Formats: sequence, C-alpha cells, structure tokens
Amino acid sequence: MLKKIAIFTMILGFGIIAFSGYYIWDGKQKEAESIARAEALLDEGQQSKEGPQKTGPFEANFGDEIGMLQIDKIDANIAIVEGTHEDELRHGVGHYSGTAFPEEDDQVVLSGHRDTVFQRMGELEEGDTITVRMPYGDYEYEIFETFITDADDRTVIVPHDEEVLTVTTCYPFTYIGSAPDRYIINAKPVYKD
Repeated sequence: MLKKIAIFTMILGFGIIAFSGYYIWDGKQKEAESIARAEALLDEGQQSKEGPQKTGPFEANFGDEIGMLQIDKIDANIAIVEGTHEDELRHGVGHYSGTAFPEEDDQVVLSGHRDTVFQRMGELEEGDTITVRMPYGDYEYEIFETFITDADDRTVIVPHDEEVLTVTTCYPFTYIGSAPDRYIINAKPVYKD
C-alpha cells in the first residue's frame, strides 16, 4: 500500500512539474507573439505619410496589443495589451481599461505580473525613466514616487488633472501565491523642447 502511495505521489509530482513547465513555456510564447504584433503596430504608425500622430481619442478592444513598454534600466521591452484580466496579462503588460492613454492629460495605468514581465521592478527608483511607445508616438516618463499599498487599496487609480503614469504589480516580489500588497510606481511625463 505504501509503495502505491509513493508511486502515486511521484506521478502527481511529475504531473505538477510538467504542467508548470508548460504554463511557463506557453506564457513566454504568448509574450513573444504579443511583442511581434505590438512592434508591427508601432511600425505601421511610424510609416504613415504624416508620421505618428494622435488625431483623436485612442480606442482599443480587450486583448489587443496597443503599444510597448520600454524600461532600459532593467532591459525590459514588453507588449502593452488592453485589459488587466489574466488572459491579457499572460501576453504582457495590461492597460487598465477606463484609464487614459498618453496625451490625454489624466492617469495612465499599466499592470503586470511580478513573476513574469515585472520581475525586476524593485530595481527602479526615483529619477529612472520609463517609455510608453504607442502607434502615435513615444512618451517618456520619469519616476517621482514608489510605494507599497494593500492589494485592496482602490485609491491608487483616481482621476488626475495632469498626465501621470502609474505602474502596478504584486508585492512582495518573491512571495509565493496571491501577494497581499501592491508595488506602485508613479511617473510624470518628460517634455522635450
């Protein structure tokens, strides 16, 4: 009887390892596919006759790649996908639907998983820059604040009277399971002359 239990436990363990491996591999595949689609979208905007322009409100459907998030300090170049549900976050960084896009003078909110696309977010500090690349242009932001808050804190996403980029992920970074807190980065636009 103990031998059967041991064999069953080993098979179960191998099954869990195999499933986890597949889940990680599948996530990497989805990220790579989303990056390719987002880069193609950005190339289209760059190649238009007028160059990249924002001519009206930017619109996106859930699951659409809408741009790229570039963070040079941590070598991150990640697709931005509309929506923050699990399906969208498996493809890259999610744009919190209902918040603004660059050039809309309000809060732009992006979220990602700490154990995939945002593994190195804790290395960022005030003064570092983040670039949001959209089909209508590239937007650089400088971090002015980082903080940790409870996972249920809904005061992080609020209307602003000026443009602010808010990037969120779960915290602590090395926590196993559903993390109790959120790591928040706020950044302001860098305007170039």
